[in-house]
Amino acid sequence: MTQASETDWRASLPWPGADAHKHARGRLGVVSGKATQTGAARLAARAGLRIGAGVVRILCPPDAAAVIAPAIEAIMLTPFGSAEALAEAAEGMDTVVIGPAAGVNDATQANVRALAGTGAALVVDADGLTVFEGWPADLFAVLDRDDVLTPHEGEFKRLFPDLLAKGREAAAREASRRAGAVIVLKGPATVIAGPDGRLAVNGNGVPWLATAGTGDVLAGMIGGLMAQRMDSFDAARAAVWMHAEAARSLGPGLISEDLPERLPLVLAALYPQAG
Repeated sequence: MTQASETDWRASLPWPGADAHKHARGRLGVVSGKATQTGAARLAARAGLRIGAGVVRILCPPDAAAVIAPAIEAIMLTPFGSAEALAEAAEGMDTVVIGPAAGVNDATQANVRALAGTGAALVVDADGLTVFEGWPADLFAVLDRDDVLTPHEGEFKRLFPDLLAKGREAAAREASRRAGAVIVLKGPATVIAGPDGRLAVNGNGVPWLATAGTGDVLAGMIGGLMAQRMDSFDAARAAVWMHAEAARSLGPGLISEDLPERLPLVLAALYPQAG
């Protein structure tokens, strides 16, 4: 086990070269919920853009497009009307985030399965996890080792009801083995576990993150780093650390919308030329 300090993953952060262009920096998709539930996807998408993904696109149900379009600028938008259409819209994406306010319904299950067949790495969060309560094997069957699940303890219990009694570190390790994917067990000391046995515990958590929407930002950050082809385990622990550093710099009064705007300062301090 290692602490998730910046020294462990700093050398693998995906900085752009002098000849970089937007597509070389990675393509990230974020699936939105219905028209009344679009904020979570917008938070995740903005975080993915801020952390360096070159192209970010929100994929949304048709009724949500008119709500999202006036609220985004550099982020692109594609409506979809079925799981098959979602898979087509995700063609060519490096990573897709699904779950934030997606809806706990059959459509979300179908959308996760459809995206799993696209070749994009997945970050599955929130409703994308809860919707498989009672059927965790159905989710695990479509995952691979590059995918990341980001549960808080409540969501974790829905998929792994027997594990938390073992302690958070042992639970995350066993959950990662069962799922065959990276697990980010969120909390004051977030645990990141990989299916290859790697385990890290984040040591810089702050209480200001206990507010609505911060998990959506984290999912977008992880997805943004993965879209830039950073190893999924390293992307998860790097994002967890940077998420907390951004929160620490903001302090009391933090709301989730603040976090993406603080990422340039966190990234600047990590940039090789800054040291």
